[in-house]
Amino acid sequence: MHTGFFHEFSDGFIPLYVTVNTIFPYQDVVLVVLHACDWWTRKYSELLRTFSNHLIINLNNDTATHCFPSASVGMITHYGMAINPALTPKSKTFKHLRTFLDIAYNQNHKVQNLPKFRPLLVLAGCIGSIGRLLLNQNEVKLDAKKVGFNVTVFEPTCGTPLKESYALINSSHAMVGIHSASLTHSLFLRPGSVFMQVVPLGAEWVAEVCFERSPRAMGLEYMEYRIKAEESSLIDKYSKDEMIIKDPVAFRGSYISNLETMKIYLVDQNVKLNIVRFREYLKEAYMKAKKFMDKEG
Repeated sequence: MHTGFFHEFSDGFIPLYVTVNTIFPYQDVVLVVLHACDWWTRKYSELLRTFSNHLIINLNNDTATHCFPSASVGMITHYGMAINPALTPKSKTFKHLRTFLDIAYNQNHKVQNLPKFRPLLVLAGCIGSIGRLLLNQNEVKLDAKKVGFNVTVFEPTCGTPLKESYALINSSHAMVGIHSASLTHSLFLRPGSVFMQVVPLGAEWVAEVCFERSPRAMGLEYMEYRIKAEESSLIDKYSKDEMIIKDPVAFRGSYISNLETMKIYLVDQNVKLNIVRFREYLKEAYMKAKKFMDKEG
């Protein structure tokens, strides 16, 4: 899943949600978009319709004259993947956003409260050659099954309909994945379910900003697995005594630009998890997911 998906939410839909609830909390809103591609409006059609009861005006192909009593150009943002309740008139939080997403995608995909015996774990993967691939994914999947999960590997592409992604993730009890844009789908997890982010070397800060704060604010059971040097593919290229491995924070600050850092830690790096060490995290995730499943179905 390309990084554009993350930015669609962090720079697009979350600021749009904040803007609508800040400026027009009690009013009818008409969305006017410019330079919107057909694939974009199709992919996000359910979400866009939930923002407004009116048809979206696409200025690319609209020749009519529209009159409004007021207009807001641009959007309000609360520093990326965040919503500050103190800055919204009705104290909106990420839990309110999750309810909003539920309305957008839950119309025909409600969780069936049938008896379940094994919690469902979604193993989120990256496809393509963008880095942060889980090199021993089959081993991790097998071990998660041994711990007690049913496991579904989730490898979304640009063409994966969001309503299908929502249906899967909303029905799950846990989600595990390496820090990447596909973890944006954690927004579809039900509050109380388990979300475990695997953090590669050198990605601690960006992992916190992107996918730690929002899950906690949404009421998820957040877990974090920070890999060791021997679990990183960078160890095949650099010595464990080099600063790039030994102290990524110091290396980023002392020697290279942010763009170069991104390439090394987020593009050049893949992950091979230590199954023995990771199993203990899976066991804890299982206990929490089982408890959630028994309570919520």
